[in-house]
Amino acid sequence: MKKRIAVIFDSAGTLLHMYRVAKDPVTGHLVDDIESTALVAKKPHQALVILHTDPETIIKQDPRIPLIQFINDNDISIDISCSSSPFTIDMAFNIIKKDNIVIGDLHDVLTCVTDQCPNVFYLAAGIIVDSQNDAVSYVLSTGGRIFQHTPKTVKILDELGVDTYIASGDSMRNLRQLAKCVNIPLENVFEIATTHDKERIVLEMKKKYDTVVMVGDGINDILALRAADVGVMTTQQGDVRPQKLKNAADVVIKNIAEVIDIVGNL
Repeated sequence: MKKRIAVIFDSAGTLLHMYRVAKDPVTGHLVDDIESTALVAKKPHQALVILHTDPETIIKQDPRIPLIQFINDNDISIDISCSSSPFTIDMAFNIIKKDNIVIGDLHDVLTCVTDQCPNVFYLAAGIIVDSQNDAVSYVLSTGGRIFQHTPKTVKILDELGVDTYIASGDSMRNLRQLAKCVNIPLENVFEIATTHDKERIVLEMKKKYDTVVMVGDGINDILALRAADVGVMTTQQGDVRPQKLKNAADVVIKNIAEVIDIVGNL
């Protein structure tokens, strides 16, 4: 009998080549080429907060408007994408309420990403909050394009009878477009997946499949890589990754297309 195989992909940095910018709202200093989850993991008591709105809506706002006013006036919901310690949405909301961050801070990072990455496929904005200092540590924007070999890799896996999934810390607003482009069914897409969510998804899939392969590139994939039958870490994003992430993987690859050979040898 043919083995049932599932491949679960992270999105940003795995299926998509990303460009990321962070701004310190206190100093105004901009840092590019950062890895969002690694920035969160550098300090305890931090969390990456997703704003459930499109960048165009943010850009249209008066830059002087406080972020909390924008959230309240437009009934914007937020989510915790990842955190370096237990964190709730209420904790994040209270920090935003106390901080003096304004929409103009988001304008700065969004503009920086679109200037550096024209014709961007994917664009999002968020913030990192710190519960110990009761403040917004960074304002973030990320943008990117599908890696050249991503669509073909997913297509060949499908032809091999492999079920493909996406488990990402991003929201469905962006993941819906990505899934459509690479022909992964929406019911196979898990949004706002934290480190522990990704691990849980892998463990649940192991009950349904003979072999589960997890493919990721970020520190928030570490538990899922360990839990999978085969943990695959990708380095095609090109930035530095912690050694403990490499140690968590069974295989480290430079190109997502290498997943095809890995699956073929199972």
